[in-house]
Formats: sequence, C-alpha cells, structure tokens
Amino acid sequence: MGRLANKVAIVSGGATGMGGAASKLFAAEGAKVSIIDRNLAAAEATVAEIVAAGGEAAAFAADVSDEAAVVAAVKGAEARFGPTTVLFNHAGTIVIKPFLETTLTEWDWLHAVNVRSMFLMTRAVLPAMIAAGGGSIVCTSSISAVAGTPMEVLYDTTKGAVHMFARAIAVEFRDRNIRCNAVCPGFIRTPHGLREVDELTKLGVDASEAALAAQQGRIGEPEEVAKAALFLASDDASFVNGTHLFVDNGFTAA
Repeated sequence: MGRLANKVAIVSGGATGMGGAASKLFAAEGAKVSIIDRNLAAAEATVAEIVAAGGEAAAFAADVSDEAAVVAAVKGAEARFGPTTVLFNHAGTIVIKPFLETTLTEWDWLHAVNVRSMFLMTRAVLPAMIAAGGGSIVCTSSISAVAGTPMEVLYDTTKGAVHMFARAIAVEFRDRNIRCNAVCPGFIRTPHGLREVDELTKLGVDASEAALAAQQGRIGEPEEVAKAALFLASDDASFVNGTHLFVDNGFTAA
C-alpha cells in the first residue's frame, strides 16, 4: 500500500516541474490525482504518464487566480474522484526586476497568482474535505519567504504571505482534522528555477553555479521537493501542522 492509498489529491500547477514531479509521486503512492493547471496540454501529458504507469489521474484547465475557474475545476475533480483529502497548492510564478521598476500591475498580478490562488483553491476544497473527515493541505512557499533577494522584493513578499497563510489555516482548522503546512524549496532544477538563475544573472546578481554551491551545495531536483511534499501530505506527518519545511540543503540555515 502506498503512503497516499485511498487519498484523493489535487495538485495545482501540477503539470510540470516540481508540481509535475509531485503529481507523479502522489499517484505512484496510491492517490487519485487531479491536476489543475493553466497548461491543459502539459497537464494531460502528465496524466497520460501516470495512467501508463498504472495510476489514476485527470486534468483540468484553470487560471488559479480566477475564482470561477477554480470553483469549476474543483467541482470537476470532485465529480471525478470524490472529496479531496490532499491539496497541494503548488501553482505560482515569479517576477524578477529592480524594485523601482516594478509596476503596480505586476504587483497585483503576482499576488493574484501566488497568494489569491491559495485562498481560492483552499476555500473551494475545504468544505468537502472537512465533510470527508479531514485531510492535508501543502502550500509551496520558498526560501524567499525568509531570505531576501535583490530584484525579488515582489516575489519575496508573496512567499512571505504564503508562509503565514499555511500557518493560519493550520490553527483555524486543526480541530476539524485539517493539517496545513508549507514546503519551502531553494533553487531547484525546473524551468522556473533555471529562468530565475538566468534573469538574476542578467541583472547583476551572482547566481552562478559557484554561488549556488556556496549557498546550498548544489541545485536541487524537482523530485526532492516532491518527496518532502509527499511526507507533509501523508499520514506520516499526522502531528506536523502549521510548519515550514525547507528543502534547501542548508541555504536558510547559514
């Protein structure tokens, strides 16, 4: 029996990168997985991989910052597999630019994608999760919630909000058998992570291999983050609630 046997999972941003790795791992561990992603073709490709490996999965298209789209996707997932008992709020993106060049439009947009999405997804899932007897919510935060980076004031601020969102949900819903935790990756080998390295470098921030080696030993792999999310999602973490699990090989410990 897998560690998520008999669980019904939703992974937002679950098509590629760390989210894709988590979708595949959760399914391999026995969960029925719904991927909610704005890139439906990529989500369907990941679902096809899961099904080919013997798992159960379905794909739903949604911009996770859009209330109507989130509600419709969650209803679709529940109609397919039943009440969600594991929610991985992973969807998010990044804006990298000097603070004084950051526009209000960018500020509002990134908060919508990184923070409002957590609110919308969690609010859509919680009623059925509570009615089903409880469940686990994992939110993707970042080392950027606690380690300020030049050119990332906006991104860092959104991840600070995600940090506190996970903690506050845990406190409010603990008595209804809901756990909520944050997984906090360092620099990871994904399209998102590699673009971050490239754009920081172009703006004069040292994100070279040597700099990363000094800060976190090496670049991380998506599967390493997925395994941490799996632990938090599973009953192995039954007494872990409201915490922030850093997957950064000591970046934030130094």
